Amino acid sequence: MSAIDEGIVREYFEQNGFLVRQLRKYQVTARKKTDDEEIDLLVYNPLWQRGERKPEFFLFVNELQYLHRAVIAIKPWHTGVFTPATLKSSPEIFRFLESTVQDYAAKLFPSDAREGVGGDESDITKVLVLPSLPTIEPFRSQSVQLLKERGVDAIISFRAMLQDLIEKVDANRNYRKSDTLQVIRILKNYDLLKDAQMDLNVKR
Repeated sequence: MSAIDEGIVREYFEQNGFLVRQLRKYQVTARKKTDDEEIDLLVYNPLWQRGERKPEFFLFVNELQYLHRAVIAIKPWHTGVFTPATLKSSPEIFRFLESTVQDYAAKLFPSDAREGVGGDESDITKVLVLPSLPTIEPFRSQSVQLLKERGVDAIISFRAMLQDLIEKVDANRNYRKSDTLQVIRILKNYDLLKDAQMDLNVKR
């Protein structure tokens, strides 16, 4: 996974008010990952209110307010679609769901006396970031069912995250502290990217 893939996910959550923790800065290739290496990002929502409902499985931006704490696994296979066949033949997709990994993640979230919760695994949402699911039925429903059966609580697509970031980036600001946002800003400045809302208006 390249730094830009992780950077997109990090910026998406940070731009929506989350605190984000990255556990490692290196790539694992020649051996099996340890428990901590299966976790790409940990995110925490400081504005989450106790008693809120759980977020929906498709974690669009309007659902983020219901997300408290989450373990994020990023699978940036941008040229692929997560079909039922892909999910069945790629066990590495689900390694972040193993109990030892989740137990480790629970210990990384500090106790919050105000909320009355500590490092409780049941309160941690398991989120998979992926390129896309099939658009044709029954393959789409089958993919969702397989993901839920394996223990995935929510998914986010790169398309949804990028659309949100594009809308939030102001072409008149200099985002020199973020390579991801600065690239989006430059592309918008040269009219190579347009806000989703602007695009809808043009098509009407």
